[in-house]
Amino acid sequence: MIPAGIVTAARVTHESGSVDDLAAATPESQRTAVADLLSVPSVEEAYVLSTCNRVEAYVVATDSAVGQAALDGFFEPVDDDAVVLADHDESLRHLLSVAAGLESVVLGEDQIIGQVRTAYEDARSAGGIGEMLEAAVTKAIHVGERARTETEINEGVVSLGSAATRLAGRTVSLEGATSLVVGAGEMGRLAARSLADTGVSEVVVANRTVSNADHLAAELDVEASAVPLEALDTVASEADVVVTATGSEEPILGPDQFDAADATERVVVDLGQPRDVVPATDSLQTVTVYDLDDLESITEETRAQRADAAREVEAMIDREFGLLCEQYKRARADEVIAAMYESADRMKERELETALSRLEGEDFSDEQRQIVEAMADSLVNQLLAPPTKSLREAAAEDDWSTINTALQLFDPDFGGDDGPIAPPMNAGAMIPEPHLEATDDD
Repeated sequence: MIPAGIVTAARVTHESGSVDDLAAATPESQRTAVADLLSVPSVEEAYVLSTCNRVEAYVVATDSAVGQAALDGFFEPVDDDAVVLADHDESLRHLLSVAAGLESVVLGEDQIIGQVRTAYEDARSAGGIGEMLEAAVTKAIHVGERARTETEINEGVVSLGSAATRLAGRTVSLEGATSLVVGAGEMGRLAARSLADTGVSEVVVANRTVSNADHLAAELDVEASAVPLEALDTVASEADVVVTATGSEEPILGPDQFDAADATERVVVDLGQPRDVVPATDSLQTVTVYDLDDLESITEETRAQRADAAREVEAMIDREFGLLCEQYKRARADEVIAAMYESADRMKERELETALSRLEGEDFSDEQRQIVEAMADSLVNQLLAPPTKSLREAAAEDDWSTINTALQLFDPDFGGDDGPIAPPMNAGAMIPEPHLEATDDD
């Protein structure tokens, strides 16, 4: 039986769960997470996207119940209320929306498309990308690129780093301030650049690997320096603005690193996942701590400003989702047609061999043999041309009974103990033909 691959997905995001839920869902790495999902029997493909505000897992199996069971195990450490499960069509449409930036904390932010690409490479290296997810993820990247080049979805505040800077500026004056960025990854880099553009007098970059902090400091158009994480006890208490964005498993800042007797007003924005800052730090009278949940006010402003562009992107997603489903359908029809031709070719070869063996000893030249073989090929092609056309039309119309009938007629071995091919759960639930070319937080 030719399988009908079904995508099932589950996610924990800034919308469905808390910072702690996200921390519980975050895997050791995207690559190992994909490998773990592939270890579940009957899971054929897997893709995991893990950023500071979302953890999403997609699996392909022949049965949606298999996929859901695998995802239940994957998100077992998370409160069930924080996990959103999606069926085949919803999963595919959501992935396109994520890459386009419509699901981000900052609507239209640019970093997510790079994260989708990185997750794709991680999944490929773990053996998780097959025909089904190859088409889906590359289509998502294509949509994300179109959204940013053809609409204004990424105008203005385009990252959590810039949103963090704007939020901090509501609490303290950034002009002439001393700022500290903890973490020199992509998010820390965005925050440092954003701070440097606001008129702060100095940016200190603290990072576990000091050379990375040095590189970031050298890029900034403001007085900047680099220090190791061990220097936080000193530099944190001297900063007016602190933005943290590390991948540390444990908090790296707490109340003890700030002078409670100092009357200077300070603001800390924690972009870490899990938390970089001990929540009790916010109890200090002169220290205000914000986390990812507190960025909602900034992101709501951005969302309102980009409402028109978002509608354009949603329409784009609708069109591209339709094209993806059609791509799957065409591939599904081609897969069935290939099986039909393979069966017909076996019959042709068997009958040719019988006929030619009867002509042994006759005055039968190679040229005549070629004419007979060409005639057999022509008969097969002409006989199968009408059903080929009908099968492609049937797939486009989700007419799976016609496809079953064709397979039963042309493939005597088709079905066996498994029975006929079942109609997919929905419009897109089918595996692309292997030769099909896909279109194109740290």
